[in-house]
Amino acid sequence: MAAHNRSSRYGRYAGGPDPLAPPVDLAEALDAIAEDVMAGYSPRNALQEFLRRGGRNREGLDDLAGRVQERRRDLLSRHRLDGTLSEVRKLLDTAVLEERKQLARDAMMDNTDRSFREMQLQNLPASTAAAVNELASYDWQSSTAREAYERIKDLLGREALDQRFAGMKQALENATDEDRAAVSEMLRDLNGLLDKHRRGEDTDEDFQEFMARHGQFFPENPQSVEELIDALAQRAAAAQRLLQSMSPEQRDELMRLSAQAFGSAELMAQLDQLDSSLRALRPGEDWTGSERFEGQEGLGLGDGTGVLQDIAELDQLAEQLSQSYSGSSLDDLDLDALARQLGPNAAVTARTLAEIERAMQDGGYLRRGADGDLRLSPQAIRRLGKSLLRDTARQLSGRRGGRDTRVAGAAGEQTGSSREWHFGDAEPWDVTRTITNAIRRTMADGGDPGRSLRLGVGDIEVAETEARTQAAVALLADVSFSMAAEGRWVPMKRTALALHHLVSTRFRGDRLQLITFGLYAQSMDIGELTALPVMREQGTNLHHGLLLAHRFFRQHPSMQPLLLVVTDGEPTAHLLPDGESWFSWPPDPETVRITVAELDRLGRAGAQATFFRLGGDPGLERFVQRMARRIDGRVVAPDVGDLGAAVVGEYLRAHFKDPYDDADWSS
Repeated sequence: MAAHNRSSRYGRYAGGPDPLAPPVDLAEALDAIAEDVMAGYSPRNALQEFLRRGGRNREGLDDLAGRVQERRRDLLSRHRLDGTLSEVRKLLDTAVLEERKQLARDAMMDNTDRSFREMQLQNLPASTAAAVNELASYDWQSSTAREAYERIKDLLGREALDQRFAGMKQALENATDEDRAAVSEMLRDLNGLLDKHRRGEDTDEDFQEFMARHGQFFPENPQSVEELIDALAQRAAAAQRLLQSMSPEQRDELMRLSAQAFGSAELMAQLDQLDSSLRALRPGEDWTGSERFEGQEGLGLGDGTGVLQDIAELDQLAEQLSQSYSGSSLDDLDLDALARQLGPNAAVTARTLAEIERAMQDGGYLRRGADGDLRLSPQAIRRLGKSLLRDTARQLSGRRGGRDTRVAGAAGEQTGSSREWHFGDAEPWDVTRTITNAIRRTMADGGDPGRSLRLGVGDIEVAETEARTQAAVALLADVSFSMAAEGRWVPMKRTALALHHLVSTRFRGDRLQLITFGLYAQSMDIGELTALPVMREQGTNLHHGLLLAHRFFRQHPSMQPLLLVVTDGEPTAHLLPDGESWFSWPPDPETVRITVAELDRLGRAGAQATFFRLGGDPGLERFVQRMARRIDGRVVAPDVGDLGAAVVGEYLRAHFKDPYDDADWSS
């Protein structure tokens, strides 16, 4: 069999998102967004803030926007706009010099004619345009001089075309008369097509016929007359901005020189007609703007127009990257333009940020509430709670000399027997009996457990443990303004999330109620507390919070009531009989009296209480110590960074003599 020679080519994938690329890691984004949400940002603003900042090893939108502005400044500071005028001046000087040499060498020339010609060359106007125009009818004696002068006309024609059609300057270098005729024919047909389009008389066949005849002039490969007009109008508008950016003297020189383009007045007439049509068809383009160029590198008309197009594209990218307009999304980013201006890596960065934005919403981490605003989803809150609980576990481990922090997830000591698993059970599996059940079932079904063994829900057995008293846990969190002002707002939320995750995943028989108290108190679910904005009103209404805790405990009469109070100030408000909150600073004796009375009711109901005192206020210290003594409670004064471990540790202490033994709850 004959062998076939095949060659393969390898390169960077350029077909959109790389199908082999790993999925984006949302962990960092979720943690950062959740942290900002807990600090008071809305989820939408928190997501936008992360996208602006970027990650630890990834640029953000602000970095890309900074690079866009840096490139814009570089273009303006590097270039100046007299490139075409400078080229024309050099060619003119060459032509005049060569002509003078020829006049000096030609011994057969009539002296009167020689003197007249020398005088003509000597007295040329200082203006380049005026000198070129004055020599339009000059009878050159030097073929080299004549060639240099003709190159001026050729240069001006190519530059005029390059302003409207990128690449024409190079494409028409050393062009023949037939090449120029083809350009003229294209311009006539183009103006005819645009004129029909303005009148609404063109058809798709007209466009297709035009592209079949002249498609080589349009590397953008437009697919419709509208795309063709868009491409032409953007460049034509940039050409106008280029002229507006020149000094009046430069602009006047170029206008006067344009008459010499290819030595053809018809060319400029066709280009003027094209500009007029494009202005009418795309009035929304910037036809009057200008820029200030301050560099040393001269630009010709075509290259300068390209730079103005680059600047316009950079301005569009800056707006897209700002994401400041209504309905903005990273899907709006023009990745091709970003790659052109900043390189392919910038486009990859932007695409990754867009994927993060999309995945945060489509992946279920953010969802829209009834009011249309984005919120952290239960899935996001669970993931965040798991992470915070793991951090809390490490802190508890550090308290015990570095031992792993492990706590039985369901109850007390194992009895040695097992039972079938039921939904909600958190006891450890009896692995031996579970596998044995799976083997027996597989064999009974005619299968071979040695080849294929799958566990079913009915196979699972859990180790029975001694009964443990279930708890009704009320976490009262101070949300007065001082909590935010003193940097305790986010640690308070992190604490609530960690405790919520522990109870909902490892102690599902317990019930947890989150209660916030400021000027008023209210019960909240974990999502509401996580998104709670900073409260800027004064008032620490512990009395109202204790009332809600008492109501919660009455709803679960068979459970052990456990009261956890996190606060950084003495009570300064209480609830009046009409439901209004009464505030006083310094604390009014009536506020203290009615708050203590409600605590006494909880004590008589058997509540175990722990107060977590934040800050070093002496008045608060005296108050919580007295409160704790009244109901045989405890006071813990953790550093704000250790609050989560302190609260979780106290919750565990209420169930276990040593909250650092046995089964892992931190994973």
